[in-house]
Amino acid sequence: MNASTATATSPLRPPGSAWPSRAPLLLLLAVALAVPLFVRSATYLHILILLLLYAYLTTSWNLVGGFAGVLPLGHAAFVGIGAYTSTVLSLQYGVSPWVGMIVGGFLSTLVGVLIGLPTFKMRGAYFALATIAFAEGLRVMVENIDRLGPFLLNGPRGLQIPPLELGFGRFMFAEKEPYYYIILAMLVLAVGITWAVSRSKLGYCLAAGGEEPEAAQSLGINVARVKLVAMAISSFLTSLAGTFWAQFTLYIHPKSVMSLDISFEIAFIALIGGRGSIAGPLLGALLLRPVSDFSRIHFGDTLPGLHLVIFGGVLILVMLYQPRGLQEPLTRLYRRALARSAGMRERG
Repeated sequence: MNASTATATSPLRPPGSAWPSRAPLLLLLAVALAVPLFVRSATYLHILILLLLYAYLTTSWNLVGGFAGVLPLGHAAFVGIGAYTSTVLSLQYGVSPWVGMIVGGFLSTLVGVLIGLPTFKMRGAYFALATIAFAEGLRVMVENIDRLGPFLLNGPRGLQIPPLELGFGRFMFAEKEPYYYIILAMLVLAVGITWAVSRSKLGYCLAAGGEEPEAAQSLGINVARVKLVAMAISSFLTSLAGTFWAQFTLYIHPKSVMSLDISFEIAFIALIGGRGSIAGPLLGALLLRPVSDFSRIHFGDTLPGLHLVIFGGVLILVMLYQPRGLQEPLTRLYRRALARSAGMRERG
């Protein structure tokens, strides 16, 4: 048994987990690029931006939660670190949010590695609980601290970003279209990184170590190290979304950017769509984010958290009938359509 064999048979990355050609993703990208030309409603664009944001978050999470075979439930911490780092640097020191975004990314990478060092030694629910404890502890700490050294966090009141200077350099726009294209570019970047990792030695080692860590270690794979690398990349990318969220909403507070709801929703989307695949996070976000927005709009005051209950019900059904996620039956249908089309061309 070798690493590539383990990858091929791993339930996290089954043979049908990736599309057989890039055509569907390229078609989807072309449609996405054209959407603002036809969708002129600011409300609908706002919903689409959130859809792309969660597709990006889930794709970033998927690098460690999918390929590495663990279940991190604390990625909201990295969203919060990214949001607070760029916002504090911008408000108090005049640093461009783009620079703050990168600083926050590296800070999240450091934190992610520090979390991973002890927690990757844990298995199953213990790992998930450890990540929850860290994320929630960080949120409570930020919520109860007005000032951390020279940095003003403002506790539960959060930080307001005044729209004083618009433009790309300040990451602030009057219209929603620029935000749409920025998060779309970020999603393309995350998908590209995931695609590269999935076809690299790192991807094979992650899949092997996630499925059979003892067997992988016997082959000379340093399972803990490759998982730490995946955690570092995932933490960095997730943190960038925090800066985007801060600049998009112009207001952050601990519950808006560090809530466990964010972590749970990311995990639900990945598990239902199909973690450990390229298309799974995209499909999950496309199907589930509209449900989330609908429940918040219509039942947010009377039944807060309804979307998570719905996600849980859908997750149970998916795990019972499609344990590898919804991407697998759709991939099978796509392959059959390709085979049928090829057969018709040969007969013609």
